[in-house]
Amino acid sequence: MTRRALLPLVFLALAACSQSNTPPAQAPAAATATAAQPASADEPAAATSAAAPAPASTAAGSVDAAADAAATKALAGANSPDGLVEGRDFEVVKDPQPWKPLNGKIEVVEVFGYVCPACAAFDPLVSAWKAKLPSDVRFSYVPAPFGPEWNPYAKAFYVSEAMGLVDKTHSALIHEIHVTQTMPGEGDKPDEQKIADFYGKYGANPKEFLSTMNSFSVAGQVNRGRQFMMKVGANSTPTLVVNGKYRVVGNSFEDMLRIASQLIARERAGGTAATAPAAATTAPSKG
Repeated sequence: MTRRALLPLVFLALAACSQSNTPPAQAPAAATATAAQPASADEPAAATSAAAPAPASTAAGSVDAAADAAATKALAGANSPDGLVEGRDFEVVKDPQPWKPLNGKIEVVEVFGYVCPACAAFDPLVSAWKAKLPSDVRFSYVPAPFGPEWNPYAKAFYVSEAMGLVDKTHSALIHEIHVTQTMPGEGDKPDEQKIADFYGKYGANPKEFLSTMNSFSVAGQVNRGRQFMMKVGANSTPTLVVNGKYRVVGNSFEDMLRIASQLIARERAGGTAATAPAAATTAPSKG
């Protein structure tokens, strides 16, 4: 099996795996600058002049709107008991719904992929964090089916979950994909038999495991996971979601876990801090 060596974890801590593998969208200012350029080198000069800068009044209005939005977010954070700011620390999910019935629990979901290098770097941190969660918090995994190299592992996850093997195999499988590179990873040809054989080392019958991976029931679970990801806006991995209501943002893996901990406390308190942004109505109104 040939594959590039693992990138340093310092770099991976800043990375995320996504379905499109495209760079993140540019910031608004950069996007505006790009829009002012011709679509191609062959575009008539007239088209370039048509993309002239907006009138000063319009530009000023945009600056004022951005300033108002920043002031609103800052004020919301200042008035929120936990100091979290929507848009910076988390995004609110429209029409929230947890992955599984809460049954009195607070749910944290990690959307992940076994072949995702960023998830491999995140795993030791989130595993240590998960081990310290109180009894009223339930941690669940949702595997992302982002393509041919991801999908067999997503199917295998649901089979292993049904067999009660996730705790034994989750980090071990990540290790074999990314450290020893004895299991197929990104850039390798998918091998479902090899995946079934891996779980065979933990008590599964490889033949039955493989058959179940390709069953109608598991296909339905993979599809349900895909729908959950779309609903909460999880288009990259790793992503943390709290109670189906909040998608964690953050600027590092450690920051993601800090924010998740604060959102857990918010939910434990009945979600009262979520109403704090209403105080932001005292911010300057748009002109």
